[in-house]
Amino acid sequence: MVVSVRDYSETMWVSSAMKKVVISLFAILAGTNLAMAADTGCDAFKWPVIREQELFPAAPAAQSGASLALGEAADLALEPVDAVSFTIPPERAPAAGTFGATASVTVPPEGELQISLSGEAWIDVIQDSHATKSAAFSGVRTCPGIRKSIRFKLAAGPATIQVSGAKQETIKVAVLAPE
Repeated sequence: MVVSVRDYSETMWVSSAMKKVVISLFAILAGTNLAMAADTGCDAFKWPVIREQELFPAAPAAQSGASLALGEAADLALEPVDAVSFTIPPERAPAAGTFGATASVTVPPEGELQISLSGEAWIDVIQDSHATKSAAFSGVRTCPGIRKSIRFKLAAGPATIQVSGAKQETIKVAVLAPE
């Protein structure tokens, strides 16, 4: 069998062209997936989280036990869960080595709160020494800086927010009226 230089160069050209096509298709598919992930990021929440996005970057530091105001956010310093004095034990037992905190809040006359967190953690809202079941929940792992948002229907007056099971030593918390 005789192979000419021309046959070899044509084979190399086809092989090179195929590689370019495959690489181009891969780049297009990767770009599409990234664009789809960006589109489904924060928009994947069941309700808008624009206020949290505006509040979290400038959230002031707060210690466990702080009073949080409606319409504001705080960068809450957490403590090892064994050191936190929870009003009642968290509804979901926190894993060893995780962090938590408590904060007080005054529920407005409308009785609705939306509490959003920047990271993974469990939230209990305590009123009259009882944990209150959430009215609605939305969590997204693809939204930068916001992990979950939970809505509660409560009686007007004082309540305690308990954060537990966090893997980080700080977490941003926004306390808002649902829109």
